[in-house]
Amino acid sequence: MEGLVPDLSIHSFLPKAKAYIQQAQPVGVPNWTPNNDFMIQALGQGEYNMNFLVQQGQTAWVLRVNTGSQIGVSLSEQIAYEYNTLKLLSPSGVAPIPYFLDNSLKFLPYGILGMSYLRGEKLDYTRDNEKAANLMARYHQIEVPDELNHLIREEKPLTLTYQRCLRMMAVYLESDLADPDFRDYLIEVRDWAGEARHREIYYQQDPWNCIINTEVNNTNWILNRKAGTLHLVDWEKPLWGDPSQDLSHFRVPTTTLWKTDYRMSEADKKVMMDAYKNAIADPHLRDTIEERTRLRDPFNCLRGVSWCAMAWVQYQRGDHLLKNPDTYRKLSMYVDIDFVRGLFDPYMKNNPV
Repeated sequence: MEGLVPDLSIHSFLPKAKAYIQQAQPVGVPNWTPNNDFMIQALGQGEYNMNFLVQQGQTAWVLRVNTGSQIGVSLSEQIAYEYNTLKLLSPSGVAPIPYFLDNSLKFLPYGILGMSYLRGEKLDYTRDNEKAANLMARYHQIEVPDELNHLIREEKPLTLTYQRCLRMMAVYLESDLADPDFRDYLIEVRDWAGEARHREIYYQQDPWNCIINTEVNNTNWILNRKAGTLHLVDWEKPLWGDPSQDLSHFRVPTTTLWKTDYRMSEADKKVMMDAYKNAIADPHLRDTIEERTRLRDPFNCLRGVSWCAMAWVQYQRGDHLLKNPDTYRKLSMYVDIDFVRGLFDPYMKNNPV
């Protein structure tokens, strides 16, 4: 969820994307003839990327244009980071297949990659949680040789999330638009998290590092029910870290409620976690994943609330170009003190610092 709505519009950028393909004539796409006619249409836009569906006869693929970075690197480095991650994942079949990388910024001032097009629908929390758990277990168990591991290391997992939250919530805390009562409560949660983050020593003393996606919102999954396939399609900011991050981010209310009205019950959490454990070969990870994930949950909740508090202020100020009533409704819910108390009071009561 992090970031600002970009100044670029995917629809106004469409002619430039088409011109790029005509001029750059990328190679590596199966059954693609560079000089033949093709069709291109907008597929989807995120805070830092635009995706276009390219079709030529029976051949279909995705042109991905990266317009920014959430990991603090250049555009050239960002698109290479994504491409190399897709290459690591390719043998496992959990993500799109990468076809080509263009990080020259020669034809467009943005990073470009081509990847396979996956048909399907977004994940449904009411019936797909076990499938998602199984897929996460698959990529969490991919062995990556040190010489091929380009991923940023998650050295201090809770501190990393906490510091990101501090930067985002500061926009709200320092705004004259902030509600005084909510500001005071957010400061209380911030101070609690500042102490609770030291529990990350658990991960440092008992590391179990692997590829983690970090952004497992339901809209980042593509499920083809007819073919019986599931893929995780957005790999903007993966890390080399503890698998609990993905499980926690997937199940916390701030993730599930963002695009749906679903809140995972304790029974649903058990089904999901049991499915994950049943798909994990290492008995030690099976025995410890519940505790690893439990420690993460309040920090992933704080991440969602902090982003929404920041975005709510930006929305009020007119920084967001896209005025979407549903988005504003959710932003308002995430800065409602009763909703946020419902998230954090149990954590602070049961885990005093």
